[in-house]
Amino acid sequence: MANDSEPIVIMGAGLSGLAASIILAKGGKKVIVHDIRENSGARFDGDFQGLENWTTGTDFFEELREWGIDPDEFKSTDFHEVDLAHPDDTITKPWSSRVAFRVVERGSDEHTIDQGLKRLALKEGVEIKYKSRIKPQDCDIIAAGPKKTSAVAYGEVFKTSFPNHVTFQLNDKLAPGAYSYLIVIDGIGLICTCLWRQQSKSDRFLNETINWYEKNYPELDRIPIKRVGGKGDFAIHSSYKSNGRYYVGEAGGLQDFMWGFGMRYAITSGVFAAKDILGETDYEIEIKSKLLPKLKTSVVNRFLMNRIGDRGFKQVAKYWMRHQKKHGDGLLFMEKLYKWGIFRRFIFFFANLGMLKKTITKDGRKMRRMPFRNALKRDVWKPSERAIEIGDEWEKIKRKGGKISFTEDSDSKTIPDVVEASD
Repeated sequence: MANDSEPIVIMGAGLSGLAASIILAKGGKKVIVHDIRENSGARFDGDFQGLENWTTGTDFFEELREWGIDPDEFKSTDFHEVDLAHPDDTITKPWSSRVAFRVVERGSDEHTIDQGLKRLALKEGVEIKYKSRIKPQDCDIIAAGPKKTSAVAYGEVFKTSFPNHVTFQLNDKLAPGAYSYLIVIDGIGLICTCLWRQQSKSDRFLNETINWYEKNYPELDRIPIKRVGGKGDFAIHSSYKSNGRYYVGEAGGLQDFMWGFGMRYAITSGVFAAKDILGETDYEIEIKSKLLPKLKTSVVNRFLMNRIGDRGFKQVAKYWMRHQKKHGDGLLFMEKLYKWGIFRRFIFFFANLGMLKKTITKDGRKMRRMPFRNALKRDVWKPSERAIEIGDEWEKIKRKGGKISFTEDSDSKTIPDVVEASD
């Protein structure tokens, strides 16, 4: 660990690395952040992502302000209500008087959360070196992206006159083992499917998902811009501080196993690491007491989701609505899913053995990570005629300059390549 006269060195200028740098700089430390890309947010290329408000009883923006991180520095859109699409295409509306979640944009545009945190870091005097490679042993905080694949997301960004909107769809066919979603913010939309089982032709799931949204939202005038994708790596680490280095965000496997949400974990872990260096708290204790129970709960939820299929998804959706009708707040159901009680402790024993695999990194860190699951027989189906047309339409757009952007933290540029690499 660097002494008081040496700068704190961080690998990764993403959300966790920048959050750590802001807190450290505010505490009087000299901070240098290295990132292999040309800018913060470059790996996401305009993706929409959600900042959730259900894993704790506090609004995340209140936490940010308490830490001295101003959320007004980046654009966010509040949502109290979403459309919940059941596997049988029934649509209901979870609702809360509180902000259930906020949608932010990732990327290198000025209004993104990545650039907002970057500006806050620079204001505090943080030095950021882009296109700069550094060895982990020369760093104090490791805030790099995922190295392996547990799941992927594949989506299409488009222009539309449709109003601001979110639909969350539980569907084991269109999104194997998971969900798809539609987000529209100020004339820009994203339709995305998440694949928790590896597939050889991932684009067919996106084409069929787009077809579903066209049918169920005929007013959705979609003008495709580009297709985007990303991967997630999910793991439970035995230690989050090793050899004097702090592993934060995705580098620490701090991602929600159930839904894939990771931004809140990323920023929070970066803050905890910085406060440890400043002598204000103990990083290992903070992670294991405040974040790890939520992480283990999401492991249990993912373990159950892997087994229930569409019939189970339908029961979850129906129970969600009954719970909301009884209590008057749909957010309470989500909060209930993240309570670490006796039942989930019991199920975690089996989930840990059956779903997670032992892994030891090159530097000797032990973890249990979730590998990319194999496809099932029910994942083989014939695409609809309209889905085939959507695929053909995209090929024409691509030939005219339409881009496919997959996260640049792997050697692969497309989802099929990543799937092959993960075999």
